Amino acid sequence: MFSFINSAFAQDITIRGVVSDGADKTTLPGVSVLVKGTQIATQTDATGKYAISAPANATLVFSYVGYNPTEMQVNNRTVINVELTSTSQLLEQVVVVGYGTQKKIDVTGSVATVKGEEISKQASTNALSALQGKVAGVQITNSGSPGASPTIRIRGVGSVYGSVNPLYVVDGVWYDEISFLNPNDIESMSILKDASSQSIYGVRAANGVVLITTKQGKGNINISYDGYVGYQKVTNQVDMANASEYATLVNEQAGTTQFPDPSQFGEGTNWFNVIFRDALQTSHNVTVGGSTEKATYNFSLGYLKQEGVVKRNDFERLSARFNGSYQATNFLKLGYNAAVQQNSTADMPGGIIYKAFTAAPVVPQFYQDGTYGDPNDFPIGNATNNPRAQLDFFKQNSKNYRVTGNVFAEVKILPELTFKTSFGGEFGQAEVLGYNQVYVATVAQRNDISQLNITRGDTRNWIVENTLTFDKLFGDHKLTVLAGQTAQRQKFYELSASARNVPFNSDGDLYLSLGPIDAANPRTITDKGALATYTSYFSRVNYAFKGKYLLNASIRADGSSKFSGDQRWGYFPAIGAGWVISQEDFMKDQQAFNTLKLKASWGKVGNAGVPANLSTLLINQDPKFTAIIGGQPQPGANITSIVPPLTYWERGVGTDIGLEGTALDNKLNFELDFYEKRTEQGIFRIPVLTSIGLDDAVIIGNQATYRNRGFELSLGYGDKSESGFGYNVSGNFSINNNKVTKTVTGANPIYSGGASSTGGQLSTRTIVGQPIGQFFGLQVAGIFQTPEEVAASLQKGAKPGDFRYVDTNNDGAIDAKDRVVLGNPNPKYTFGLNTAFNYKNFDLAVDLQGVAGVQVYNANKGLRFGSENYSKDFYDNRWHGAGTSNTYPSANIGGGDNYKPNSWYVENGSYLRIRNIQLGYTINKALLSKWGAQRIRIFADAQNAFNFFKYKGFTPEITNTSPIESGIDNGIYPLSATYRIGLNVSF
Repeated sequence: MFSFINSAFAQDITIRGVVSDGADKTTLPGVSVLVKGTQIATQTDATGKYAISAPANATLVFSYVGYNPTEMQVNNRTVINVELTSTSQLLEQVVVVGYGTQKKIDVTGSVATVKGEEISKQASTNALSALQGKVAGVQITNSGSPGASPTIRIRGVGSVYGSVNPLYVVDGVWYDEISFLNPNDIESMSILKDASSQSIYGVRAANGVVLITTKQGKGNINISYDGYVGYQKVTNQVDMANASEYATLVNEQAGTTQFPDPSQFGEGTNWFNVIFRDALQTSHNVTVGGSTEKATYNFSLGYLKQEGVVKRNDFERLSARFNGSYQATNFLKLGYNAAVQQNSTADMPGGIIYKAFTAAPVVPQFYQDGTYGDPNDFPIGNATNNPRAQLDFFKQNSKNYRVTGNVFAEVKILPELTFKTSFGGEFGQAEVLGYNQVYVATVAQRNDISQLNITRGDTRNWIVENTLTFDKLFGDHKLTVLAGQTAQRQKFYELSASARNVPFNSDGDLYLSLGPIDAANPRTITDKGALATYTSYFSRVNYAFKGKYLLNASIRADGSSKFSGDQRWGYFPAIGAGWVISQEDFMKDQQAFNTLKLKASWGKVGNAGVPANLSTLLINQDPKFTAIIGGQPQPGANITSIVPPLTYWERGVGTDIGLEGTALDNKLNFELDFYEKRTEQGIFRIPVLTSIGLDDAVIIGNQATYRNRGFELSLGYGDKSESGFGYNVSGNFSINNNKVTKTVTGANPIYSGGASSTGGQLSTRTIVGQPIGQFFGLQVAGIFQTPEEVAASLQKGAKPGDFRYVDTNNDGAIDAKDRVVLGNPNPKYTFGLNTAFNYKNFDLAVDLQGVAGVQVYNANKGLRFGSENYSKDFYDNRWHGAGTSNTYPSANIGGGDNYKPNSWYVENGSYLRIRNIQLGYTINKALLSKWGAQRIRIFADAQNAFNFFKYKGFTPEITNTSPIESGIDNGIYPLSATYRIGLNVSF
């Protein structure tokens, strides 16, 4: 009888059910359902349903990425519905890595992940801006200009002439920038920081990789709306000298009475108030998503309108995204990702911020008769202009259109073997239309001949990728093998044309053909383009033994058309190892750590963003080579440059050693990394003699090695009380040291930074043993107080009130040989603190961010050509007689040797900013059910409202594209505080 009962219970039955999220009750597709102790397994379909045959007394194990595994005893039941709870263990969560996903505990490299919900809480129109202060070792520098992309540096600057931007991979498609991406569409962002994680992307990975996954549909149909309205306001606006103070300074500068009675001018014109405004910002996003038994779908539509804090500088973006997949058969899955985006910008005049800084406050915006105030009517010369007129008569609009995406197919050849093929790319068009109309505003600001300028650039890129993945568990051994092939083509073409005397009736009537063509009205057409192709092969092996010994090894081979001959191919290997110490037997009884892992990695990566065809010698047909033969001019040509015989890939070699884990019942998580990132064969300029007939006395080639070395620390703690109060606090801190370690020709430097000063002076130097783009100039020892001090000094041509420089080499003269290091534009320390609190229906988030150990070159103070205005700080602290100041010079900043790059212009660039404060309230579910809604949340927030720094300009956060021009403030667009109220609704 007992034998009969055991046999009956051993018979297989079919169990069916639905697996859902225990929090929001949405169904979960792709959940693994395993009969414990066997190899029998299945997965939930797109609607979260499953069916499996198992003994009536079996145990089912349900597991899903990001959720705690759950075991359910069958007990002869045929229907078992399961709700999974999200894991609170950071190391158990799944992160996106190159060409796949891994549990955080299994990652041997340095990978950081930021969830889409954190990104959407930031008042940022670009997703990269939302990363600021979120990830250790990642420096984000924002621009206040509407629609502008921030700069991102992952573990420092690794190139001088190559690209310093990371590779962006959005749903498997490669991009150089992601301004087209709506932040509301993002599910998660993973930042690959070390070479072993990056190397699977080979020659495009030297500056890091940012992997972006967009939202996919799941569960029943869901319709959501996210929107906000707010305004932006300039923060830390620089106080300028008013009209009376300015007139006093002009008198002091000229040494004569230009203005007999400065007090008569009073406050005068505040030109910053003329060009700045409180700017409106609004955003609306609608998303429809869900899944059926075999398909998933997601559609989003977004609209953004952002006014710039500079008047008439507006940005508008319309975006749409479509994602979907279809399980055609048990072994074939098809899918697509597509995005369409259009944006337009009403551009602002170049240098308008600097012009407002320097414009004379004694000049009115308008005279009483309505004409523009003219600086020529005042005894200040024509060095300044009327910024209002510059704004009114500037007409330029930029438009961008872009279609991006990919289609893919996944074939399940065997349960352990999957083949995936993908084809994607981007189709982009950028247009800039500028019209300079006929006008007369002031003596200096006028235009007698209209001109229409049109530029159109086309981007046509595609990428094909094929991968084969083997994933199997052999007892205590877990093995994943990836093999793949990629082909890419990148093409850019730009056409520019201009015509004169084009009449203006409306924007729609601006055509080049309306302008006459004759000797007095020439029409110009120029074009340029670039084409690069790549082919690549790669492979990776991930191995784990008993979940505690980890190995990751990869190799990628890239070939590029940018190089010639046998230098076209680059090979990029990597290896990483991990030891999960907490899994060892000797750790079983300890209470200090829940998980503890030691990891180490090494790898090589490349930089495809270097200038192409550097080894191609070009012939110069400059008119100066024209010869007169037989009385007739004959065109000539010559070689006026030197090129290296060969150029190679810039290669990055990186090492990372890290320790990460959790403690205190998984409430505390931490990660500590030491890294060294070295750029070998870096593109570098080496000076040569001009006497050999060169136009540019340099040779550019693979001639340098750069190094970034540092530490990163990330900490997080979260908990929730029985009363419903929950909180999460996380912080990160990074130290980075940048240095040029070697050049082929020794200590020959690169000088740059010409935007910082007049007279052709250069303020930066890049040299062996020092950081890239460090500030370089004369050291100020004080201010000359009397003629006697000048007479007793080495600066015989100076005047009282001028800078007194240090003879650093003690050769009895003040000259270029006395220049010394003045500062470093590369931050040594970056840090962030992010907090989240919730109690019942309320939630509060406060984020802080900052940098330290960095300097900024305030060029606004020294770029003077005549009678430009001064800041109020300068007026209050200037030298205007013996004993009045020994730190600030006289009003004659642009005279003598005062304009030369020196330590007075270099200021502390450290800052601490309360990046974001957001308070939200979610309406009770009891009310929502009456309204037919799943969730309604209202919020208010403030971004960049509180800033703490000593810098004398608008912001020490300076965006510069070139590493050797970094940190120079020459009329930088000011950052602004953003105040919003918003609404999140889902049905």
